[in-house]
Amino acid sequence: MRGLRKYLTPFAPDQSGAVSVLYEFGGIIVICDAGGCTGNICGFDEPRWFESKSALFSAGLRDMDAILGRDDRLVAKLADAVTKLDAKFAAIIGTPVPAVIGTDYHALKRMTEKKVDLPILTVDTDGMELYDKGEEKAWLELFRVFAGEKEDVIPGNIGILGMTPQDISDLRAADRIRGHFAAEGKHAICYGMGNGLDDVKSVSNVEKHIVVAPAALKAAKYLERTFGTPYEIAYPLVDELVYDMDYSGKKVLVVQQQVIGNAIREEILKKASDVQVTVASWFMMKSELRQDGDLHLRDEDDYMELVENGDFDVIYADHCMERMTPKFAGIFVDTVHFAVSGRLK
Repeated sequence: MRGLRKYLTPFAPDQSGAVSVLYEFGGIIVICDAGGCTGNICGFDEPRWFESKSALFSAGLRDMDAILGRDDRLVAKLADAVTKLDAKFAAIIGTPVPAVIGTDYHALKRMTEKKVDLPILTVDTDGMELYDKGEEKAWLELFRVFAGEKEDVIPGNIGILGMTPQDISDLRAADRIRGHFAAEGKHAICYGMGNGLDDVKSVSNVEKHIVVAPAALKAAKYLERTFGTPYEIAYPLVDELVYDMDYSGKKVLVVQQQVIGNAIREEILKKASDVQVTVASWFMMKSELRQDGDLHLRDEDDYMELVENGDFDVIYADHCMERMTPKFAGIFVDTVHFAVSGRLK
C-alpha cells in the first residue's frame, strides 16, 4: 500500500530542519505553534538539545490566537524575551498553524523589527515538507540577512556549507573536517557546527565553499552570485564511509542524502571502473547532481521493489533499512543517516 510505513519512523519535517540550521548561532528561535512542534524538535529531531543550549521557544498559540491571526501577541512575547536573554537575532519558524491561516511573514518581520531591536529572520516552513526543505530556506535566509560587505579573500579559508546533524549524522564530524583541512595548511569554517554568526558575517573572505548537503546548494549559488565565491560539491570525510572490498563488476545501491551518496559513488568508482552505482534518497534529489538511474524514493514500497528487482551485490544504507529486504543476500554496509533512523554515529 502506497504511503504505508511498517519499518521506517516518520521523517523530521521542514520546521525541524530550519531549527537545525540556526541552532548554534546564538539567536532566539521561536516556533510559531501551540507547543507540539517544539516538543518534537527538542525530543526527537535535534540531537544537540541534550548536550548544548539554544534559546528555542514555542509561541504558545492558543486556538483563538491562531484563528484570528493575532500576530501582535507573538511580537509582544518575543519583545519580552529579548529583554531577558542575550541574543544576537530572533528567528520565527513556520508550522502548519500559520500556514493554515495564511500568515504574511514579510509583514510579521516588519512588525517585529519595530518592537525588537535585533535582526529578524522568518522562515516560511509549513510542516508539510521534509527537513531538508526547511534547511534550504533557513540557509538562504541566514546568509541574506547576515552576509556582510565584500571582504578580501583569505587564502586557505574554506567554507563548509550544509553541516547539520540530520545530514551528517555525526556531532564530531565538523571537528574532523577542520582537522582534515588543517593537515593541508587550510582553515575550514563549518557554519552552524562550531563556527558562529561572526563567520557568517565574514562569509565573503573564504576562497571557496564546499557543499556537503543538497539543502545548502541554493545558499552556495546565492553566495557565488553575491560575492563571486566558487563552490564545489563534496564530502571531505567520505573515505570513512567506503567499505574496503573488491567492487569489480558489481552493482551497488547507495541510499543517503544526495551529496554523500554521490561522494560514495565517486570513491567506489576509483576502486573499480566497471562497477555500477545507483544513488537513491528519501529526500531532495537535485537535477544537477543526478545521474541516469538515480532515484527519489517516495515510500517503503519503492525501496523494497528497487532491491528485489535491482540485482544489487552491495547496499549502502542505514541499518534500520536492512530488515526491509530480508531476502537480500549481498553485502549490506551500515551508512548511518540520522534523518532516517534517528541514530548518530
